[in-house]
Amino acid sequence: MSRMTPRLRAAPLPTPLHVVLVEPEIPPNTGNIARLCAATGSPLHLVGTLGFRIDEHSVRRAGVDYWNLVVVVQHVDFAHFLHAFSKASPDGKLHLFSGLSTRSYTHAAYSPGDALVFGRESVGLPSELLERYADRTVAIPTLGAVRSLNLANAVGIALFEALRGLGTFETTFMG
Repeated sequence: MSRMTPRLRAAPLPTPLHVVLVEPEIPPNTGNIARLCAATGSPLHLVGTLGFRIDEHSVRRAGVDYWNLVVVVQHVDFAHFLHAFSKASPDGKLHLFSGLSTRSYTHAAYSPGDALVFGRESVGLPSELLERYADRTVAIPTLGAVRSLNLANAVGIALFEALRGLGTFETTFMG
């Protein structure tokens, strides 16, 4: 099957959802999330210190051939992200994902322009962010005894649930 073979598509949101990774540590997770962002037209925000390099040489060497299809924005810290986000999406709300939340992500009211915020693979989001935005914190419930989901899987679940909830997939086409 070639790249030109039609695939099932949906129209992108006029105002996209934003995916935010706070201090991601594992390059393959960020690469997979970048691919999700490319597939959904979602800007990817990388906040704080990264556990890897994202210069052109490093990305090419990692075999990430879709990096050019993603709008990637780096922010030195969360305050800088908030400033940029409020300008880019003035009506957008934050949804912070944490395994410590008692509220399911399926109960969140997503709107175009919202930001889905995820923390480091090893420790999640900083406690000060979870406390500051306690009313905006959600979790992906699990059925088993695992502590948490892989970051890329969690972003995929959350992003596609938000898009589904916004009606993005109600009309599809081959393209």
